[in-house]
Amino acid sequence: MSVKTLKALAVAAGLLAGAGLAGPARAAGGAEHLPHVNFSFDGPFGHFDLASAQRGFLVYKQVCANCHSMRLLSYRNLRELGLSDEQVRAIAADVQVVDGPNDEGEMFERAGRPSDRFRSPFANEKAARAANNGALPPDLSVITKAREGGAQYIHALLVGYEDPPAGVTLMDGMYYNKYFAGHQIAMAPPLSGDGQVEYTDGTNPTVDQMVRDVSQFLTWAAEPEMEQRKAMGVKMVLFFTVLGGLAYAVKRKVWADVH
Repeated sequence: MSVKTLKALAVAAGLLAGAGLAGPARAAGGAEHLPHVNFSFDGPFGHFDLASAQRGFLVYKQVCANCHSMRLLSYRNLRELGLSDEQVRAIAADVQVVDGPNDEGEMFERAGRPSDRFRSPFANEKAARAANNGALPPDLSVITKAREGGAQYIHALLVGYEDPPAGVTLMDGMYYNKYFAGHQIAMAPPLSGDGQVEYTDGTNPTVDQMVRDVSQFLTWAAEPEMEQRKAMGVKMVLFFTVLGGLAYAVKRKVWADVH
């Protein structure tokens, strides 16, 4: 069996394990427990930090989008992050998308529009695997819902790169990550140094800050309705609390004469 095939099998096994075989408080496949990070969207009253999510989109755009697609998102969805129509149009127009066929029956490239889906970095799965030594970079549209631990797992994975401990031999082209299942991952450290992404709001782009921001953005992308869902849940709890109190008061009134 070739080294390329072994690598692909190792990555696939890790992704399957990370998708749901681990408990919520630990990484998959015997990896170390995930470090807990406080996010603004945690808890029943949590909400998205839109400034952080906007910075996270910059991290995705400048770093992650080189390998990972987000096929379920359109550029116009970025308006929900607080970006203006002008900003969204500029972001979309910055990419070239394949369209057509034209009147001659040929496909052609044009500037992106807000209605276009996020452009994928590769034309197809085979092209993606060929560019990544046989490994297929997962689509990130709902990655925080597809991985046990959600944003906590994404954060841990991105900060979990380190030199392998003594006695551990990595397969060719693999990297050591203490929070990844099996500890060997085909993806090179995407955020390897402070200042890798230039923030326009004055925030210091440390590696940890960039990881927190992209985790925030990916959570928003996977669950853009989360705030509305939590608000509805709180309203329902209040409604049933009041309803229960009224029902109890009526019961006492109706049965008062019996006692």
